[in-house]
Amino acid sequence: MNVKQAYGHCLSISKNHYENFPVASWILPRRMRLPVAAIYAFARRADDIADEGDMCDEKRIDELNQLAQQINSLFAGETSDDPVFIALADCIQRFDLPESLFQDLIDAFKQDVSKKRYADFAELMQYCRRSANPVGRLMLYLYGQTDRTSLGQSDAVCSALQLINFYQDLAQDYQELDRIYIPQDEIRAAFVNDSYFNSQCTDGPMLILMRKQYARAHKLLQGGAPLGKSLKGRFGFEIRLIIAGGSRILLKLDKQNENIFSRPRLDFNDWLWVFWKALFPG
Repeated sequence: MNVKQAYGHCLSISKNHYENFPVASWILPRRMRLPVAAIYAFARRADDIADEGDMCDEKRIDELNQLAQQINSLFAGETSDDPVFIALADCIQRFDLPESLFQDLIDAFKQDVSKKRYADFAELMQYCRRSANPVGRLMLYLYGQTDRTSLGQSDAVCSALQLINFYQDLAQDYQELDRIYIPQDEIRAAFVNDSYFNSQCTDGPMLILMRKQYARAHKLLQGGAPLGKSLKGRFGFEIRLIIAGGSRILLKLDKQNENIFSRPRLDFNDWLWVFWKALFPG
């Protein structure tokens, strides 16, 4: 299989999966679309190993370790007949992508298998540093803007988006995966426990707890928002769209009150607002 065919394979994977955030979007600069699809195909494979199917935890960890070794071999210059790794090898060579970002992602997926609770917000942010921030940093490498300020702003945006995703999936994460991504010390301080998640209770303590989470994620997201202005052209517009979309979802979550365990949907008016904010960020 040649490189063009390998990228085609990755692009088909990205088109066949629904995600909250754009994958190889038409808004992206053309030169970024195929590399983004290759990175997504790699992350999708790791995510499926961690979460899908009926493998035992030991088997999941073993397969993720094998994936980490494949990445290590790729950076050592070894070739592969796997289309995802053929495409990744081309990306790595063309854009000088760091191996550590791929290994961080795999470490986060391994953590998904073994860790179900987080003691405090600092521990949760350490998880976001490995699970979300590498994706933003890889995008900046593809774009060619990797100064310290841009990387820091990207980390803030990606961590905020990861947190927002957790808040949208409170019920699903608990019911299907026994995971709670709200800091345990804050849960205890609010006099909340696992039974609230099990019964989807939305009384005063739970609402107070979640509104604290929403406010902190909003502050984090806005802290990284200048990145959307410093990135020029179509990529900057896409980043502004993503930030505005995250802000709108947070607003809808905050207004749901008794429905905080339901995943909010952006309607036509919401999308008009998102596009307006991306076009005219102020």
